[in-house]
Amino acid sequence: MGVERLEPARELSVSAANVESHITEVSRDVWEELLAEIPKISDDNLLEGILRASVDENVATLLHIFEEDIPLENLEVPTAAHEHARRLAQRDIPVTALIRAYRIGHWRFLQWCLDELARRGADGVVSAAVNRRMLNVSFGYIDSITEQVIDVYRLERDRWLLGQVAMRAARVRDILAEQEVDLDSAEAALGYRLRQNHLGLAVWLPALTRGGAGLDRLDRLTNVIAKELDCPGRPLFIPRDETLAWAWLPLGSRSEVSWERLSSVVKDGEPSVRVCTGSVKRGIEGFRSTNREALRAQELATAASPGHRLTAYPQVAPVALMCKNLPDLCAWVGNVLGPLAVDDEQCARLRETLHDFLGTGGSYTATASHQTLHKNTVHYRIHKAEEIMGHSIQAGHTDLEVALLAAQYLGSTVLQASDCGAEERRRE
Repeated sequence: MGVERLEPARELSVSAANVESHITEVSRDVWEELLAEIPKISDDNLLEGILRASVDENVATLLHIFEEDIPLENLEVPTAAHEHARRLAQRDIPVTALIRAYRIGHWRFLQWCLDELARRGADGVVSAAVNRRMLNVSFGYIDSITEQVIDVYRLERDRWLLGQVAMRAARVRDILAEQEVDLDSAEAALGYRLRQNHLGLAVWLPALTRGGAGLDRLDRLTNVIAKELDCPGRPLFIPRDETLAWAWLPLGSRSEVSWERLSSVVKDGEPSVRVCTGSVKRGIEGFRSTNREALRAQELATAASPGHRLTAYPQVAPVALMCKNLPDLCAWVGNVLGPLAVDDEQCARLRETLHDFLGTGGSYTATASHQTLHKNTVHYRIHKAEEIMGHSIQAGHTDLEVALLAAQYLGSTVLQASDCGAEERRRE
């Protein structure tokens, strides 16, 4: 009797340990299945990242329960799973998407475990007992966790819906969804004129914050930017969650902004805040399109390593549009720049000088002035860059400019790691 009770537990523990040896692959597979099956939780880099952390923690926790035969009493929601439920509530994503994510993720996870049990080839009696035990424990885990995250979601949703912020956010969602809008009514509800020029912003914090402190910091910086750019009214500030907000700066009839002044105020502001902008656009269609551009810029900024505090879409549009396929972009940058696509200080200096040189129309004098270098140093760096790439900078001029722009903004995300052999080759 005792042997029959212990054998399934031991077999499940060994199988779970074997699955755990592939935990990174398992978690990624579950995560990718969720993104493919539930569109509402994809196409948002920040939300996708939190979902990945939630999957990682849930997979690791359940495997640990299998291995150590841990009882499910007093089970607590993993931290990332708790945060994921809160973010879905803040983004107005239905709770049904959250519940479905656990169902789909559970089934994908079980496929790995069932495949491992089959691979081990236990006899029929033991295999059936292990399957029953695995299903009983895993369904008990999912049932408990799902109940708890639903409670988290509902509490957060109730809190988030309070106040005028949510009302304005709902009105903005209708506008961005291109629903029919009564301009007079919308402007009155938002306290913001839609019939003017706008500059869209996405302002965010890479690190999590609690208690609204993060939103206060984002709101403050948005108002400082509006003041510095001489906006004729208050910006429209719409929180998306506790670390992200969308904003629109009112520009009246002005069709241009000083990117230099904008860069300066962001640089002088809180170092933890990141700002992404669209370009200046007019009217309600412009309200929508400048927001879309700011989000494109944010996709680039979140993919970049180490990243920039300000990313302006008009300055990075070609690269931002290519960011949906980072592996191909990385390969393309390496193909265009060759050995100059190495992530080290020497290549970085050469790329920076070459980027400025092309941007000045090939002027050694202007490049030297901009970089505070001697003209001969610019000559040397351009020649050295050509030598490393193995061809003249006149070959593939347009591709070269875009590849240098990608390297400048995305950094190590699209560059090759440095190695001693590469450095030796550059010295030769």
